[in-house]
Amino acid sequence: MHKERIIQVGAVLGALAVGIGAFGAHGLADMLEMQGRAETFETGVKYHFYHALAMLLVGILSLLKLQEKWIKRSAWLFLAGIVIFSGSLYVLSLTGITWLGAITPFGGVAFIAGWVCVAMAKYEG
Repeated sequence: MHKERIIQVGAVLGALAVGIGAFGAHGLADMLEMQGRAETFETGVKYHFYHALAMLLVGILSLLKLQEKWIKRSAWLFLAGIVIFSGSLYVLSLTGITWLGAITPFGGVAFIAGWVCVAMAKYEG
């Protein structure tokens, strides 16, 4: 991902997190509560939003003289984490397909790896 796009992607992901969260709270609340999946859905939204903010942080960091390879890796890993972690929780919450819970941790690992990449991005002065 080009560093110029990281802030844009983070902003779009943030908007999607707010929209999905609002839809879950207002449009799907009764169904999610009835099926006992509201908490799962909310977890997906929380991590989605946290890592949309992380993408914005990475975008800002990409403007500094940091090692670009680590910044780009972190952006891709945060994006993958949102898709895999939050995405699997959204689909699980809406469909009840329980085997998706088995892939959710892979998204969590992507989040962790993304944060490690941020830590690895050293200043190139």
